[in-house]
Amino acid sequence: MKRTLARRPTDKSPRPAVVEEEWDADEPTADGDRVGGWSTGARANTSALLRWAAWSLLVLGPVLGAAAFARSSSPDTSRPSVTAYTPTGTGSQGAAGFATLFVAQYLQAGEGDQDELSAYYPGAAELQLEGEPGRRHGEQLTVVRLRQTDPDVWSVTVAARIVSDTEPTTKQSSTAAADTQASAADGIHYFQVPVATGPAGGGATGYIALSMPAEVSAPARIKTPDLIYGPEQQAVSSDPRTQAVTQFLTAYLTGAGELDRYLAPGTKLTAITPAPYTGVTVDQMRIEGDQSSEPVNTVPKDGNRSRLIVSVRATGRDQVRVPLSYALTLKARAGRWEIAALDGAPSPARAVAPSAASSTSTP
Repeated sequence: MKRTLARRPTDKSPRPAVVEEEWDADEPTADGDRVGGWSTGARANTSALLRWAAWSLLVLGPVLGAAAFARSSSPDTSRPSVTAYTPTGTGSQGAAGFATLFVAQYLQAGEGDQDELSAYYPGAAELQLEGEPGRRHGEQLTVVRLRQTDPDVWSVTVAARIVSDTEPTTKQSSTAAADTQASAADGIHYFQVPVATGPAGGGATGYIALSMPAEVSAPARIKTPDLIYGPEQQAVSSDPRTQAVTQFLTAYLTGAGELDRYLAPGTKLTAITPAPYTGVTVDQMRIEGDQSSEPVNTVPKDGNRSRLIVSVRATGRDQVRVPLSYALTLKARAGRWEIAALDGAPSPARAVAPSAASSTSTP
């Protein structure tokens, strides 16, 4: 409560009285308990409000931060969508399959089959087709060459064995006609098809031929590369390598014996089931770095490896023996050879750089 104190003038001080004000905190004021311009109740409410605001910020801070991060990470739907770019190489398998189907339909097409071909090449609707439909067809169709001529265009070469379905009309010409058809039609033919790729909606890739197939020559063949193996030599039964390979292939191809017994530790292979053969004979071997034909009767120390190619004859259930060839890696352990790997392919010899081959050390 504000109280006014009047200082009475004295005889010695004729000056007017000075009024002084002081606050009494113990008594309520008439205008709502004000202290320093703020009421005590308002100050209490404000403090409580500030405390609640501080706690709210502490609690809501992580939540608001997570929401802001999620919003920044989510796609902006207001922006226009961007079509994904198809990288180089995408669509090669689809183009190869599309070209194979097109060639198969093309080989059996005849008069009136324009619509069937138009599904692959729209321009086929204007073609003039001759001959009876189905007079020939393709067998053993396979892709032998696939190359990209443009970011969205593939050139696919399909090999096909063409077989004629037309029989001679007279017995008199049956032999000659059969010989002619066999020589002309039963060979392998190669057809090159240009296939364009592009988005087809829903994230899928679509395909279309840019022209009718073009018959081309067979792909070029290369010279067989040099391999790491020595010359072919007769497999000798006393050679520990012959013994290891024979035992392994017998278990692998015929199911006779426990396959794991012949595998090096860590090697995982499973025998073919059902077993396709009843017996195996190892005939020839080509051994890595082995240029001699002298028989070997010993096994090197543990850890030594040897890669080889073995030529075998496997006896089928019809008692016919068929030739097979395997590239294997052997590993020595405990005085015997074990199979460390059934290699995917023979290993080519790596060319040695002339500078490395001719360099000599100087003292």
